[in-house]
Amino acid sequence: MQAESGLSGSVSGGWREMTGNGSDPEPASQDSRLVSLQERLDRAEAAEAKRAGSGAPESDANYRLGNRVLAELLGGMLGGALIGWLIDRFAGTSPWGLLGMLALGVVVAFRNIFRIANDASRRGGSK
Repeated sequence: MQAESGLSGSVSGGWREMTGNGSDPEPASQDSRLVSLQERLDRAEAAEAKRAGSGAPESDANYRLGNRVLAELLGGMLGGALIGWLIDRFAGTSPWGLLGMLALGVVVAFRNIFRIANDASRRGGSK
């Protein structure tokens, strides 16, 4: 056991001798570079959080609005086409039920899209 403690003392003493009792400039300069880097990272993270925090809700709302418009357009067209196809299938009116209901679905979809756009512009103007 004494040999081990002597060995560890000599190893740690040797290590101190290799680094040079603080006279080596590298550990201090590396530490100052790390501190400087950490400060720059903190400033960059704060700037990014400020930028992302102010723009995120508006872009998220616009994304939802775009998805709603797309859903209205596709839903109107596909719903009208499906109902028209079913009418043609059971009534035997070949393409006329499909064409008529598809046109009605497009008209209803555009009416809903205009309504959504007007509501969005009213909400945007009142802010």
